[in-house]
Amino acid sequence: MPNLLSKRLTFLSAAAFAVTMMQPAMAEDALTADSVVATVNGSEITLGHVLQTRQSLPQQYQQLPVEVLLPGLIDQLVQQTVLSQAAGEAPKSVTLAMENHERTLLAGLALDAVIAEAVTDAALQAAYDASYGAAEPAQEYNASHILVEDEDTAKDLTKQAREGADFAELAKASSTGPSGPNGGELGWFGAGMMVPPFEEATFALEPGAISDPVQTQFGWHVIKLNEVREQPAPTLDEVRGELTAQLQQQAIEARIAELTAGATIDRSAADALDPALLNSITLDAE
Repeated sequence: MPNLLSKRLTFLSAAAFAVTMMQPAMAEDALTADSVVATVNGSEITLGHVLQTRQSLPQQYQQLPVEVLLPGLIDQLVQQTVLSQAAGEAPKSVTLAMENHERTLLAGLALDAVIAEAVTDAALQAAYDASYGAAEPAQEYNASHILVEDEDTAKDLTKQAREGADFAELAKASSTGPSGPNGGELGWFGAGMMVPPFEEATFALEPGAISDPVQTQFGWHVIKLNEVREQPAPTLDEVRGELTAQLQQQAIEARIAELTAGATIDRSAADALDPALLNSITLDAE
């Protein structure tokens, strides 16, 4: 409940802070997560509760000075405790939410262990070698184009470009595409980045050559290939994030499949449910 903490920290007066600092401190070397730091109507608040609450705070609160943060956290827990005691017996929805939250936290711990075991330097290197170790350098193309609506216009522009007219100026004057104001420049691209007819025509050109008119769903193109280069395979560091995500996903799927296969699961009652029940049952209804 960061809002309670925010109020506590915002209105913590200098006098209150001084009183807090004057209180006898517990011997730090004797403290554990089970050490009681406050009681509310006999209900204990431990140092472990305080530490866990801090971990769940938004980052901006976690960075506050500990001299301010500690009393604020304890105040928050005291306030939550008196409020929870006033609420009385937990309704069904709260009990179920607590059970689901515990299930989620424990599942997260299990996944953390799976990920830690799966994502190692050796595993990353092996994944990199498998994906990129034997990869040939990829061809990349730098091209410009003029996009028009009809073939006759495209043919005329092709003729002008091949006879020496400035391609960029033709594109600025005639192209209906978004690259027209930039002289038709498309920058660098590789296979799969353009529609097939455009790619086929581009890849067949020699640098400096002008294509015959090419039709795509966007209209008619006149293409000039400016330059070709080889793009080497990315380094491990460049694809580390991608490979890490890949290893994590593979490990998680494998572990869930393994555990599911080894578990006794009966879904017969679930399979017989009418999906409309999601909208017709209230958790806390008597």
